[in-house]
Amino acid sequence: MLFIDNGGGNDPALNLALEEYTLRKLSGDEPILLFYVNRPSIIIGKNQNTAEEVNSAYTEAHGIDVVRRLSGGGAVYHDLGNLNFSFITKDDGNSFHNFRKFTEPVVKALRGMGVEAELSGRNDIQVGERKISGNAMFATGGRMFCHGTLLFDSHMEDVSAALKPNPLKFESKATKSIRARVANISEFLAEPMTMEAFRSRILTSIFDGASDIPQLRLTEADWEAVRKLADERYRSWDWNFGLSPAFNVQQRKRLPAGTFDIRMNVQDGRISEAAVYGDFFGRGEIGDVTEMLQGLRYDRESLAAAFEGVDLAFYFGAVTMEEWLDLLI
Repeated sequence: MLFIDNGGGNDPALNLALEEYTLRKLSGDEPILLFYVNRPSIIIGKNQNTAEEVNSAYTEAHGIDVVRRLSGGGAVYHDLGNLNFSFITKDDGNSFHNFRKFTEPVVKALRGMGVEAELSGRNDIQVGERKISGNAMFATGGRMFCHGTLLFDSHMEDVSAALKPNPLKFESKATKSIRARVANISEFLAEPMTMEAFRSRILTSIFDGASDIPQLRLTEADWEAVRKLADERYRSWDWNFGLSPAFNVQQRKRLPAGTFDIRMNVQDGRISEAAVYGDFFGRGEIGDVTEMLQGLRYDRESLAAAFEGVDLAFYFGAVTMEEWLDLLI
């Protein structure tokens, strides 16, 4: 097995691009191991509805990246206290869904530190009833990866806040995340340890104590291709938000101007249909508003830009722009 050093970069778009590039382009007989630590970010599963999983107001206010990954499964929170690992190898026809094969070396490393870890259920690593790692897989072109998180010293308050969506009612066919009781690995260590020391211990254990870890070094041309992929896919609104499955949004809310009932269908991240009901008093035709909504990206920034300069009081009475956007998002 060969190890790829990502250079210590914390950009989630770049790290996910590196993982995909390694999978598709750096093929060979040797399995590859990749480690990376991301700055605060929500990593969305391939088949998930981003709007349903993310508290967009919280992520925007706290500068948290939202990036979709290639693999399925649920949404996870990453920050500088979370170590991510990825085993990239041939798809031999027997390894996909065999999470034990890929998590065993990690479990062994954790147990070597006195952490009573074990694979639980299909794809989680737990200590007792507490989840410390979630894992997912992806396969293409005869290659596959199994990647996972290791919650070492993450900010748990951000985990729950960032993954808690606004109080909207969603109906969709997307894969929904199941919230589990999570814990930091640092809670179970006999002695304090830095993230760098933890990373080193995991790496050394996986390579059976080798002092000289065999590495696969990327060329500058490789890194240029990785950066290009990061820009074209993992920084793309169409990939991170537009890929969301079709879903319905319904929001009922009482404002000083009256009661509002907003209903929308969203496809490919854009509003395809909209209706606004309520007992508010306005002079304008609500059909004009719903027509403005159609085709817009379902994100706060796009909606704010579309309604900038619109006289909301003409349609709804005393409604502010913030109240209007909170009704929609």
